[in-house]
Amino acid sequence: MHKKENLDFSNVVTFNLDEYIGIVYEQINEYFRSTYVRIAFQQDIPDVFSGTVEVDETYIGGQWKNKRQSAKAGGSKRGRGTSKTPVFGILCWGGKVWAQVVPDVEAKTLMPLISRRVEVGSTIWSDTWPSYTGVAAKGYVHRLVKHHKGEYSDGKGNHINGLEGFWGYLKKRLAAKGGIRKEWLPLYLAEYVWRYNHRNDSIQIQKKRIMKQLERLLI
Repeated sequence: MHKKENLDFSNVVTFNLDEYIGIVYEQINEYFRSTYVRIAFQQDIPDVFSGTVEVDETYIGGQWKNKRQSAKAGGSKRGRGTSKTPVFGILCWGGKVWAQVVPDVEAKTLMPLISRRVEVGSTIWSDTWPSYTGVAAKGYVHRLVKHHKGEYSDGKGNHINGLEGFWGYLKKRLAAKGGIRKEWLPLYLAEYVWRYNHRNDSIQIQKKRIMKQLERLLI
């Protein structure tokens, strides 16, 4: 095996990929098929939300073996301030969810996403994270739930439990993968957003939607 011989391939144009990384030709084909399908999931996103929506963020961590030694030594804090990857999400009550990997959870990052994905005049429920302070000024009705006090509802039937449920679903599915590399998270996120949004569709309807998106990608 090339790997065992510790050879340098910096000037090599081609070589047997299956021999070097230990996968067979059929596995390579499966890899590209699954990647194309996940890209198709990325393209099939919900329309702009309106009505009442929830906004929230969560944090996704990869396998420890993929983390730097400094991160391992320092451990991993929970929530805001963690070394994990932030993901921002929007969920429309009675509808679908949209989520995206973001570089940070500051207002300069989150507010443009809200403006693009939520129709002005809608009611937005969030926690009291300062980045959401300017929501009302953008033309939305802003309602708050105090997460720092352990609240997920205002006691009147208004809540952000929908997104909390999706985050739980997402993390459970990612955990079943045994951990994924950070650079692949956007594709896996797109897959599970799509699966969640179409969980009540029949297999046939799901297949038709996927094929339609694949046709657009390959045209």
